Amino acid sequence: MDVLGLTLMIPLLPFYAERMGASPAQVGWLIGVYAACQLISGPILGRLSDRMGRKPLLIVSQMGTCIGFIITAFAPSLSILFLARAIDGATAGNLSLAQAYITDITKPEERTKSFGVIGIAFALGFLIGPAISGFLAQYDYRYPVFGAAFLSFASIMTTWRLLPAVKPGGDGAGPGGRRRSLVDWGSYAVYFRQPTLSTRLWQFFLFSLGFAIFTSGMPLFLERRLMWDGMAFGPKQVGYTWALAGFFGVFWQGPALGKMAKRFGEALLNRAGFLGYVAGYLILAFCQSIAQLGAATAVMSMGSLVRPSLTSLITQATPRDEQGVVLGLTQSLTSIALIIGPLVSGYLIEHELLTTWGITAATISLVGLVLALRPAQTAA
Repeated sequence: MDVLGLTLMIPLLPFYAERMGASPAQVGWLIGVYAACQLISGPILGRLSDRMGRKPLLIVSQMGTCIGFIITAFAPSLSILFLARAIDGATAGNLSLAQAYITDITKPEERTKSFGVIGIAFALGFLIGPAISGFLAQYDYRYPVFGAAFLSFASIMTTWRLLPAVKPGGDGAGPGGRRRSLVDWGSYAVYFRQPTLSTRLWQFFLFSLGFAIFTSGMPLFLERRLMWDGMAFGPKQVGYTWALAGFFGVFWQGPALGKMAKRFGEALLNRAGFLGYVAGYLILAFCQSIAQLGAATAVMSMGSLVRPSLTSLITQATPRDEQGVVLGLTQSLTSIALIIGPLVSGYLIEHELLTTWGITAATISLVGLVLALRPAQTAA
């Protein structure tokens, strides 16, 4: 339900902001401010969850998301829309807390499959959410936002009533590990000095950066590049495109993921995922038709293998009592990517560098693929 609420907003937010007078660059800042607030608050939420447990902090995070959606729905101006995104970002920790929860209760050999459940949630969310958003937006841009707020509230109730509480590790010892504060980046440097782990962390950042450029820019890219029934792409068409991506994502991250991980190994799946991103972004960069868009979406969907396989590889290369720290680090890397990516995307699209936008995302993913092919990737 969290992801479904998120995916209701992804195809809509750039158009929602444009209707308030935002330029593509300002849309980039709007997406980036969410990530900036998340970068500051994420380690704090993680450390609190180590002491208080995952469940209470998940509920706090979900409440902030719900409040952000409500403010968004009634925002009278672009500045209030920025405020709504800041509130949502300041309490955003759903994914990292969920990952820590999974790490707490699963064995290392089962984690790719377990992290894949999050992937399934994203795939199903992208299958259903954008389609609903596109359908509702044709009547009123606020309707998808109301839907997202309702789903966020339902998620709070579900977590409160159904999620079993896991005993926190006191001072943070145990599978969840300790989190560092935002200003304690020096303590993170040690992980970048470990060859195997460092390679995987850089891959995670590059994956996140390329994906951030893609997700933040795709709606405005398609609006400027493709037509539907004589009109530029809008929330409806972009929503249906995301739904198609979700359909393919269900295939890659469904029940077969665990079997593929056991048969081929996480390292090979990770490489295949990066290859899918490189090829998909390149096809999209030169896309001039609906058929090419469908092909790009299909190829790009293979990239959904990266997150679960790479996250598992990262935890396997990390001592058990440090896994929470490293998972917190990956969330911080994601936040940094989500600050940089939308700004780059907004700049390129505002200056009509549409093909360059796609090539940029592909190049970043290509660097990630090169790192994934290094021998250190298979050493653990």
